[in-house]
Amino acid sequence: MASATPSPEISALPAPQPSGESRAWRLTLLMVGGLTVLRLIALFTTPLELYPDEAQYWLWSRELAFGYFSKPPMIAWLIWLTTHIGGDAEPWVRLSAALLHGATALVIHRIAKNLYGGWSGLVAAAIYSLMPGVVLSSGLIATDAPLLFFLSLTIWAYVALAVETAPRRYFIAAGMGAALGCAFLSKYAAIYVLGSIVIHFAISKEARKRWCPAAAVLFVTAFVLTLAPNFAWNASHHFSTVKHTASNANWGAHTLFNFRELIEFVGSQFGVFGPLPFAVLLGGAIWLGVKKKMTSPDLLLLCFSAPPLIIVAGEAFVSRANANWAGAAFVAGSVLTAGWLLRWNARRWMIGGLALQAAFAAFFIACMISPKVVDATGLSNGFKRVRGWDQTVQAIIERSREETALRGPLSAVAMDDRFVYNAAAYYGRDYFGQPGAPPLRMWVHEAYAQNQAEAQTPLDADYGRRALIVSLEGGYRPEIEQDFKAHSGLQIARVRLDKKRSRRVDLFIAEGFAPLPRDPITGLPPRPLHQAK
Repeated sequence: MASATPSPEISALPAPQPSGESRAWRLTLLMVGGLTVLRLIALFTTPLELYPDEAQYWLWSRELAFGYFSKPPMIAWLIWLTTHIGGDAEPWVRLSAALLHGATALVIHRIAKNLYGGWSGLVAAAIYSLMPGVVLSSGLIATDAPLLFFLSLTIWAYVALAVETAPRRYFIAAGMGAALGCAFLSKYAAIYVLGSIVIHFAISKEARKRWCPAAAVLFVTAFVLTLAPNFAWNASHHFSTVKHTASNANWGAHTLFNFRELIEFVGSQFGVFGPLPFAVLLGGAIWLGVKKKMTSPDLLLLCFSAPPLIIVAGEAFVSRANANWAGAAFVAGSVLTAGWLLRWNARRWMIGGLALQAAFAAFFIACMISPKVVDATGLSNGFKRVRGWDQTVQAIIERSREETALRGPLSAVAMDDRFVYNAAAYYGRDYFGQPGAPPLRMWVHEAYAQNQAEAQTPLDADYGRRALIVSLEGGYRPEIEQDFKAHSGLQIARVRLDKKRSRRVDLFIAEGFAPLPRDPITGLPPRPLHQAK
């Protein structure tokens, strides 16, 4: 985005030479392009299977909507697009993640170039591309990839607002609103950006200068129009996605002031962002804040990176938090860290930190291409959820065919675990999609649905006339049996995942589904008699 007048943020630092800018951009393109190619090679050669959540997103993409039980719709739309291009194989399900992370790195370069110069753009793109969280996210399809891409576009547009004049400023403001709306359609963690804009507006005189009434109206209008279909979907579905997001936060937990969770969350950010980048981000924010030596670009980026980290850290302190929940901080964080490292002439530290993360990226690609590397290094437990699902589903299908051949059609194949349900929907798509095949259903454990499979395909009396039950590890088998009038033919199937671990599913026939009432307070089924004390 070309500038018409010097930005307060940009003018805070000396202007770099044009030749250096071009060279930094070319190097960024080569680095990001090369890394993306390596990631695509790994995607198309890995024998690792879909994680069950990935299979769930694929299942969503079969029926496009403006929302789903636990996530906004963007991830399903992306999978629909890539699988319509190349088919339903695992690489095509995951394809958009690697491409979006590469695109995000390029946008981050442009943000850093506008604020700190082209070489900072190269370093910022490298920090982001080699961030351990991005390395892992590039190998699977999840909501983080589209979220970070659209957040980077939002921040890029926000930076450009300061240097553009009408009418171009109006187009940028509208584009910024649409980008933020798309970020919300990817993951509701995009809400941090709204807070960041408000905070920056409140504490920075320069931030207030970038807005005019027309630009603000266009931004809000584009944002609302982009998000409106998802809001309407939520309203018509009892705000199920919003409720699920809130329940994940576990705000009703009884344990408050959980120092262990807080320490673990902060420690995990060294693993998500990288040891050196997070140390620089955390230490630099504290040191420059105390010394009051922050430039205008520093303050802008800190307003976009600090709120997610502070809010999620607070959530960890009073309840719990997953390591990736603050991922929205690291688009701006990558730019800020790069700017500080170059300003402080910490090139050796920078090279060492990036080399360490590049080694991790290479190791992860090697693990994707050859799972033997995983087993040889003792990391098999970390990959167990992307192994053995096809075999597990084939065992289910074989039992289904046997029962159909011996005693006639089944009314359903019902699972007690959403992971098995999602895996069966994906790896059994050629069987369960055939005419005459038994439909997939979910036995609902509690009084109310806890996931989309339970909400959309619950087991009922009609489907439970004579069903094949699939119980993961047999954990809920006693509760399931008491919901039926009769059950028989227990068969236990085990699928070897590695030398130490295997997956077990209990398979049995159940007839006459008549579920017992769930507890009105806990929502749980009554305990089986042999388990009651």
